[in-house]
Order: sequence, then structure tokens, then C-alpha cells
Amino acid sequence: MNGKIAAGSIVVVAALVGGAVWYLQNYAFYTPVNFTPGSEIALTPITSDTPEPIVVKDVQGIDAGSSPLRFRACFTTQMTLATLTEGYKVYDGATPLYAPKWFTCFDAEKIGAAILSGQAVAFLGQKNVVPNQDKVEVDRVIAVFPDGRAFAWNQLALGTEQ
Repeated sequence: MNGKIAAGSIVVVAALVGGAVWYLQNYAFYTPVNFTPGSEIALTPITSDTPEPIVVKDVQGIDAGSSPLRFRACFTTQMTLATLTEGYKVYDGATPLYAPKWFTCFDAEKIGAAILSGQAVAFLGQKNVVPNQDKVEVDRVIAVFPDGRAFAWNQLALGTEQ
């Protein structure tokens, strides 16, 4: 009988710990991002290394202080892909990172597939967006679709922007 109680206790504790880890990864550290009107999203021009704001609307974003890679944003822009590719740095090697399931506007698989197929174009938002991260550079990447839908995330720098 004592073995059953011990085994049951282990199972209950393991389930509680598993639930706590799941909650912490998916909910606990994320907070909504408060964007400053007029400078919500910035792209790095081809002629400069200083990002400049672009016109966007319907911006939603989340971030977490626990990791520089947890930033995600969804928005729309009226700027065309032709205008963007002529004026801003394209980012090769863009790999959208998964967002929590409750942040439904950001689908990393669909965004990544669209970038790979050429349906969407990834741009450098800002190089080394989170300075002083133990010599690890984190870039902000912006993916834009032809219909104006756009998505932003932070990823480890690859050093491959054009």
C-alpha cells in the first residue's frame, strides 16, 4: 500500500510541475507591447544602418522580459513590396519563431513557408535590437505579404542581410 501512495504522489507532483512549466512557457511572461503611434515598426534603409519608421496600422504585439526572442507583432501596411524592396534591406535567412497559440494572428509555419516560396519578403527591421546580450546579436525581422499583411519577430542574427 505504501508503494501505491508513493507512486501516486510522484505522478501528482510530476503533473503539477508539468502544468506549471507549460503555463510559464505559454502565458506567464508575455505582456502586450505598447507601440508608440507613428513609430511602431521600423525598417533599415538600404542607404543607412539607422532604422526608420514605416506607416502601419492595426498593430498587435507581445513580448517577454525573460528572453529577447519572444517579441512578435502582427500589423498591416499600405506600402507595396516593390517600394519596400527598393528602399529597405532584405533579410536572408529569416526564420519566424513560434508564438504562443493564444496569439492567433502570428502563424510561424505559414509565414516561413511564404518567405521560402517568395510569396512574402523578409526585411531587416533593426540590427542588434537588444544590445548587451552576452555577445549574442538579436535582429528584428519584418515579413511583408503582397496584400499588406506583415509580421515582426526577433531572431538570432545571421549576418546575411543584403
